[in-house]
Amino acid sequence: MDKIIYFEQGLPFWSELNNSEKEMIEQSSIKAKYEKGVLLHHSEQGCKGIMLVLSGQLRTYIVSDEGREVTLFRIRQGETCVLSGSCLMDSIVFDVMIEAVEDTEVITIPSSVLSQIMKEHSRVEVYLYKTAAERFSDVMWTMQQILFMGADRRVAIFLWDELTKSKHTTICLTHDEIARYIGSAREVVTKVLKYFVQEGVVTLRRGKIEVIDKNKLRKYL
Repeated sequence: MDKIIYFEQGLPFWSELNNSEKEMIEQSSIKAKYEKGVLLHHSEQGCKGIMLVLSGQLRTYIVSDEGREVTLFRIRQGETCVLSGSCLMDSIVFDVMIEAVEDTEVITIPSSVLSQIMKEHSRVEVYLYKTAAERFSDVMWTMQQILFMGADRRVAIFLWDELTKSKHTTICLTHDEIARYIGSAREVVTKVLKYFVQEGVVTLRRGKIEVIDKNKLRKYL
């Protein structure tokens, strides 16, 4: 698919740009594929730009001094990651890591190009802040779970969300991956999943979790 089609679908302000501005974005943007596990952005790389996810999925997370990872939110196909271009927004002052959690294809629009266009189009800045605000809502929900919910409920919510989004009863994730997504320890996730097995909620296979009773799972939400 031509890049312009992705810009028309993913950038609400695209129709307001003049031809030279559109051409600037088209020529400077980079379309690339990343394998699962590749780190696309970290604090030492500086301000990269915004990313339009064409396929696959990205994970945005932070790391504590002790090396513990906390997933803030995930960015799926058709969505845009703006925190990789945080230098475009003066009030965004913390760094995040962005990783491909499956084979992923993205288009990156450089910050330098967007910065020029923002001077002429205030809606570009509004779009960036609006998208960032929506993501911070996800961050607050993540923090609420970590601070106030038990591990069994957090695992149940995660499994339910995966079922809802994928529409499959089999979730192809390891215990370690789930732990990173919900900001917990692998041992805690394993303990909860074994309890769910005993209760007839799920069955476990290597790298896979199959939900066999959605009604029982719903009771833990």
